[in-house]
Amino acid sequence: MRRALAPLVLVTTLLAPGPAHAVGGGGTRGDGPVGGVNGNELTAKASTSRIKVTHTSDPTGGKGTLSSVDPTWEPPPCWYEPVFTPEQLKNFAETEAAGDVSIRQGWYGEGLWTDHFRDGKEARNYFGTPANVPGYKNYNLGRDGYFWRGVAPDWSALDDTSLCSRLMFWQDAGEVPDEPEAPTPEVLAAYAYDKVKVPETEIELKPTNRSTVNLPTWVWLDKAAFKDVTVRAELPHTGLWAETTAKPVALHLDPGTKDAETYPASGDCEIDADGSIGTPYTRGSADEIPPCGIRYLRASGGEPYRLTASITWEISWQGTGGAQGDLPDGTFETTQDMTVQEIQSVNR
Repeated sequence: MRRALAPLVLVTTLLAPGPAHAVGGGGTRGDGPVGGVNGNELTAKASTSRIKVTHTSDPTGGKGTLSSVDPTWEPPPCWYEPVFTPEQLKNFAETEAAGDVSIRQGWYGEGLWTDHFRDGKEARNYFGTPANVPGYKNYNLGRDGYFWRGVAPDWSALDDTSLCSRLMFWQDAGEVPDEPEAPTPEVLAAYAYDKVKVPETEIELKPTNRSTVNLPTWVWLDKAAFKDVTVRAELPHTGLWAETTAKPVALHLDPGTKDAETYPASGDCEIDADGSIGTPYTRGSADEIPPCGIRYLRASGGEPYRLTASITWEISWQGTGGAQGDLPDGTFETTQDMTVQEIQSVNR
């Protein structure tokens, strides 16, 4: 009966316009991920990456997520990863047998898995005819290597249905497949970019939240607030790794109105060598021009201005075999209300 149902389920997954998960809730059951081995290290879901992420340098305990300054840049939507050893695939196929055999195909039923990976039968397409994908004998037991499959952590970014679509395949240990979507240090660097967390520290202001027309508002950040943040990404069983580092390089001020001047005129306050930005206000400096600040030219009226402070983070990476490069700068914004009042005078 199990073998009779298998072709019908295969037809369903091949027709699916999006990710085709196993029957029973996207490749999962009530007791956790289908095919799980050692927690989440291995799973039958093609939306789960095995890349291990470590924050090797995160002194600020940041929670903010960076936005790329390049609106056209996107990380790779998918890549291939090692999923099962022969022993793990045998155990999965003969016990769980419900999961993704490729990035867009889910197989349910022991017969599909054992036919192809144990008994050497070709995979079959929508019409039930051979799909020109040779099978394997006894899960390649006794060989040193892994079965690989495409992974797409963010399905909304996967527009091209041909990407990473190869059926789960064998690769000897110590080798990376010769495929266009094979993982590289740069792929891991881009993956780590998305995991970088930066501090949400608000800028220091004087006056605070309330200013006066034509009087400068001083802006600064303490030197302890912003330091480099490094995230390491490693893909197990491949020897591939990358470290992505975000370095704060500038603060940009947007006063929230055209009726204002920024210091410098560009609104870009550079970060000093010690990591500080601007100069703290001191008593008696109210009429001086701050190295980083704003001068409002008109009162805010009934609604306060929305002052936006954006930190620019320069992104670089290094990885396996001396590979290195740059990724688009990232920004993180904070906003706060600024009430600007007119100078009150009394005529006698």
